[in-house]
Amino acid sequence: MIVELSHRITDGMITYPGVPGPVLGTHLSREDSREVYAPGTEFEIGTITMAANTGTYLDTPHHRYADGPDLSQVPVSRLADLPGLRVPASGGREVVLDTTLDVRGRAVLIHTGWDRHFGTDAYLRDHPYLAAESAKWLAEQGAALVGIDSLNIDDTPPHGERPAHTILLRAGIPLVEHLTGLAALPSEGFRFHAAPPMIAGMGTFPVRAYAVVP
Repeated sequence: MIVELSHRITDGMITYPGVPGPVLGTHLSREDSREVYAPGTEFEIGTITMAANTGTYLDTPHHRYADGPDLSQVPVSRLADLPGLRVPASGGREVVLDTTLDVRGRAVLIHTGWDRHFGTDAYLRDHPYLAAESAKWLAEQGAALVGIDSLNIDDTPPHGERPAHTILLRAGIPLVEHLTGLAALPSEGFRFHAAPPMIAGMGTFPVRAYAVVP
């Protein structure tokens, strides 16, 4: 079974406060293409202008560190066919992980349920986030990737620090934010995939995140 874990990208959608929504357009319409191809043959070539932090996206170390690996430099083995671990969040906004979990080499997906608010004003404020001490523990334990179904893996006050980004990306651990549908996954035993295009010089880009469940 394949479980979809990404939000749809639609024209004008808002993913993060202050980040402009994508603009979808047309480079070549079906009508205009009829003058380019043989009778009965038509195509459409679309365009999209968007910020890299749109929809469900992956952060590479280059997002935080100028000398960190970018989208073209992180091996696909760090982004696809990873053994997954779904970790339910409980308590308040700050998510503190159980340090008895076996996270080494796994994609650790933090399930907060905040994705139920996606596309509403409620999604943009008071969101759950990962505690700094848990980010440090994940780095020390060798997690392969960390994801969350929330606005950000860090708390997002104005001019605030971003300890989870700082710690995990410094350790070379990619992040996936704005996941959705994690409730459909078992706690473990699935494979996680979230590979972006190989774009040189960029640190973040949308992904089609999904899981394969036996």
